[in-house]
Amino acid sequence: MLEHGAGASFGLVLNRPADLQLSELFRSLQFEWRGELDAAVVWGGPVEPNSGWLLFGDSPFMASDDEQVSPVVEGVNFGGSMDVFKQVSENPPSSLKFLLGYAGWGPGQLELEIAQGAWLSAEATAEVIFDVPADVMWDYVVRGLGIDPSSLVSTTGVH
Repeated sequence: MLEHGAGASFGLVLNRPADLQLSELFRSLQFEWRGELDAAVVWGGPVEPNSGWLLFGDSPFMASDDEQVSPVVEGVNFGGSMDVFKQVSENPPSSLKFLLGYAGWGPGQLELEIAQGAWLSAEATAEVIFDVPADVMWDYVVRGLGIDPSSLVSTTGVH
């Protein structure tokens, strides 16, 4: 969750790799990708799947006072502008996720879903965002909350 307010909420899904390489994506933007050739894009959510967002670690190539970059948590920054994309493509930080689309909620929608038991809440960390593999991320985070994932019941309504 990057933004939550009375009017809306904005978040990014972190554990759904897309079948698209960062090199291909940046080539389509006419930027040279100088990072790992096998770096993959992540599906950030179902809303506006053609929009792009970056989560990245601290980088000596990004100005800390850049108005187009926002700190999220320690060691994690957020950007979504073409200027940031270009800077990152030319000097990729070692920790990086490029996400297409986002998850969004209208007024009161997220609160209702939380009250219905549809979501668990955990603190974001650079380790989870950048180092935990996508296929085990959900299990890792749930266990980090002290919950055995097998004890969760998939249902609707309050539980």
